[in-house]
Amino acid sequence: MTAARADTIRILSFGDSLSAGYQLPAGTGFTDRLQEKLNAEGLDAEVINAAVSGDTTASGLSRLDWSTPDDVDLVLLELGANDALQGLPIDRARANLAAMIETFQAKGIKVALMGMMAPPNMGADYTASFDAIYPALAKEYQIPLYPFFLEDVAAQPHLNLEDGMHPNEEGIKIIVAKVAPFIIDILKQTN
Repeated sequence: MTAARADTIRILSFGDSLSAGYQLPAGTGFTDRLQEKLNAEGLDAEVINAAVSGDTTASGLSRLDWSTPDDVDLVLLELGANDALQGLPIDRARANLAAMIETFQAKGIKVALMGMMAPPNMGADYTASFDAIYPALAKEYQIPLYPFFLEDVAAQPHLNLEDGMHPNEEGIKIIVAKVAPFIIDILKQTN
């Protein structure tokens, strides 16, 4: 590894279709746009796309070891939306996310939790319990929390694909514009 390479901040986007670039042209997904934004802000950053469309917290946990490259500095943990859409047990989603946080931390990798919210059609009790997972985990593990990955994009038809759930290119631009300062703050605190 060269000295220049060693100075590059390696950020792993570990998530589902929301950060995988689902049905978007190459180079226009979350990780590509985030890397462009961070580089434009003067950061020598490499954003690695380790997001898999359809992943639940359980499937993310099962692939964590083999899909995490060496020398990662920061993980953006963006999972849980598919658990909520499928109405999977909240305690399992929480336990899976906790296990992933612990595994990344044991590898010496800083974790930033990208919050999700359950769709309102799941009922008030499920929604309230699911939405509470992320702040509780962030507090328990003392990790940064971005409250809602799809802030200002969810339920906005012009910012999503025809399915109404996945951000389009314009939606991705908004997500990146909002998430980038959060990530830059984390990186400043760790240096």
